[in-house]
Amino acid sequence: MRNPRFLIVGILITAGLVACSDSDSKNESTTSSVITTPSVEDYVEIGPHHVGVTTLELANGSGIEVWYPTSVAPEGEVAYDVRDFVPDSIKALLTAEIPASYAISATRDADVESGIFPVVLFSHGFSGMRLQSSFLTSHLASWGMIVISPDHESRDLRHAFVGQIGDSATAVTDLFDALELVHLDERFANSMEMDSIAAVGHSAGGGTVLKAASDDRVDGYVSLASGRLGDDTETPMPAKPSFFIAGSLDQVVSAATVTQPAFDAAPAPSVYWLIDGVGHNGFDDFCTFGNGKGIIGVAEASGLGAVLNAQPQFKKLGSDGCLPPAVSSEVGFPIIRSAVTAWLLGLFAGGGDNSSVTMPQTDTFDTKITVQSK
Repeated sequence: MRNPRFLIVGILITAGLVACSDSDSKNESTTSSVITTPSVEDYVEIGPHHVGVTTLELANGSGIEVWYPTSVAPEGEVAYDVRDFVPDSIKALLTAEIPASYAISATRDADVESGIFPVVLFSHGFSGMRLQSSFLTSHLASWGMIVISPDHESRDLRHAFVGQIGDSATAVTDLFDALELVHLDERFANSMEMDSIAAVGHSAGGGTVLKAASDDRVDGYVSLASGRLGDDTETPMPAKPSFFIAGSLDQVVSAATVTQPAFDAAPAPSVYWLIDGVGHNGFDDFCTFGNGKGIIGVAEASGLGAVLNAQPQFKKLGSDGCLPPAVSSEVGFPIIRSAVTAWLLGLFAGGGDNSSVTMPQTDTFDTKITVQSK
């Protein structure tokens, strides 16, 4: 049973949005081809909670990052440098004085705020890492969620950079191992609503959370720039509420041939957003590095251009969505933050009510969004 205190809060937060929708629309397929401002605009700004962040470690040595609500007001920022997540031999070569870090307004190891909060499991993509979407994970914490993100040794940046790729099936195990480890931590043991769990994943992580959603503990999932991937194209879709978000310019995971078919196959209730001008890395922090060129820009500025040219697929993966005609992170981030926050609040409050992301308004965002729902 979901925690009654959180249900009341969630219903109050989303009531204004839900009241604007037609109750019949949740059972019908609808499409809007030109949408500039979703009704989720209330979630663009940081939420009512301050954010704490801490790091734990899985038994295999992989890190786990946790973002969570705290009553401690930040006195500065918490930042990470992407160069700390590549092999030491590569890090020694990334010497250019060029932006390679991302910062959030938070306090490291702050006390967890009093209360019980729903849980979000985050799964990073191929050549990503646990911190890769801090723009989103920290935002969710500010809206009252405990977000848990493990490094997936099978595909993280440290191992992918040198071709040490393992069994992707272990990524699902990583998520639940991380969930259990955090729940055993005395700081979080009495603050996690273990009957309110969602999974969010980017790229390969979208495939991971699709599999994780088959577990009874998971209430629903959000798939970012993803769908049914590789050998999983015939895998039955879990009978859970789902939200698919893709970018029109993604040349790594095609919205038309991967994300759209996954949405089509997903049981209702499900929502699909296609954001115009967003590429694959529009869903992580990476395009903020390298003066807008991503981690590839950091490598090129450090004199590794020839190495990258010899690995065109890696170069494509690292820069997709970072260069024109892609929209900037300043355009894409607010859309992704607000949409994912609103959908998760709806899930936790009402078990899958998606009206807050299927009844968009106008005049907030600077790019077109196409919405489908069922």
